[in-house]
Amino acid sequence: MESQNNLHAITNVTELGVPKMMTLGLQHTFTMFGATVLVPIITGLDISVSLFLAGIGTLLFHFITKGKVPAFLGSSFAFIAPMLAVAETHGLEYARGGIVVAGLVYLLLAALMKVFGSEKVIKFFPPIVTGPIIMVIGLKLAPTAVGMAQEDWMLAIIAFCIVTFVSVYMKGFLKVIPVIIALIGTYLIAILLNRVDFAPVAQAQIIGLPAFSFAKFNLDAILTVAPIALATMVEHVGDVLAIGATVEKDFMKDPGLTRTLMGDGIATSISAFFGGPANTTYSENTGVLALTRAWDPKIMRIAAVMAICLGVIPKLGALISTIPGAIIGGISIVLFGMIASIGARTLVENQVDFTKSRNLIIAAVIVVLGLGGAVLPIHIGSLSVNIEGMALAAITGILLNVILPE
Repeated sequence: MESQNNLHAITNVTELGVPKMMTLGLQHTFTMFGATVLVPIITGLDISVSLFLAGIGTLLFHFITKGKVPAFLGSSFAFIAPMLAVAETHGLEYARGGIVVAGLVYLLLAALMKVFGSEKVIKFFPPIVTGPIIMVIGLKLAPTAVGMAQEDWMLAIIAFCIVTFVSVYMKGFLKVIPVIIALIGTYLIAILLNRVDFAPVAQAQIIGLPAFSFAKFNLDAILTVAPIALATMVEHVGDVLAIGATVEKDFMKDPGLTRTLMGDGIATSISAFFGGPANTTYSENTGVLALTRAWDPKIMRIAAVMAICLGVIPKLGALISTIPGAIIGGISIVLFGMIASIGARTLVENQVDFTKSRNLIIAAVIVVLGLGGAVLPIHIGSLSVNIEGMALAAITGILLNVILPE
């Protein structure tokens, strides 16, 4: 039976009308913007290209997953370290070649699942594993939220208060756009306090095609970058589980993990081939889903089109970039906490028995390894791969769940 809260979820955004649909899409665009442009800033990739290809990748993902999964694909942070390492010795275009191959590794796994059945993979993710993994996804992002918030605690607190007030006390459509209300409201206050630098807007062009460039391939670069896909695939599963738990649907079965992996892999390969970073499903946008209960995947497709527009209208992208990071940080405290709360809800709703030592151990190990910064280096000949963070936590939790007796 559907819960009472689920009756109020927005599952068909078309009924709201075009202005409200666009507003909800813009909310997700604001949410993904900071992290999506941070990766090219760190690695030296072109920001406009990254935004444009994030939008294209999201639309491809929705096409492949039959438009059923409300996900936005933004720049992945997992590939930053190997990209920088390869860029120093071979050049950034060869690092992107390694990412192209990493995306193809996703497709290989998806093909294997198609042949042997994804059910054999899904059975390794019972609630005692998925709940803590989802919690780690949210808690792992907590330092990012706090780090941005402490750039200007006053703006962060104002943004936090607005998003909380709107979410709890407002009615109707306003209740589902707390992020955009908090962003605009706090941004206006920041302008009045002279805490916004408009120099990037003045310098940016009004319209301009992104500076696309082709990837190049080198075996050494491929062996350095591509194996990261083995870790990010586990993160992908965690993200799909988190989105499914948020909107109360089992995306592991429909459209299926095979399709979500294909969508993520193809989006990543195309992005890297034409000059962008690897793509990944964004937990930031999952937090907005949890907060607003506006679950229609069309909203994400609207956000994707807006990202494409930002890629070809640099002045718009520059305007969004003037939003102080502290405002995003204050809002993210709520968004990332919502993801962690969904993980806890998964454990409660499935009545996971924590009087059993095996369950306590599995959950404890996943949380500690996921948040503690553990790194497991694996060396096979010239191939070197580091399994860390959520990937290491998830793999360990899956193994413990198999090994420890019920």
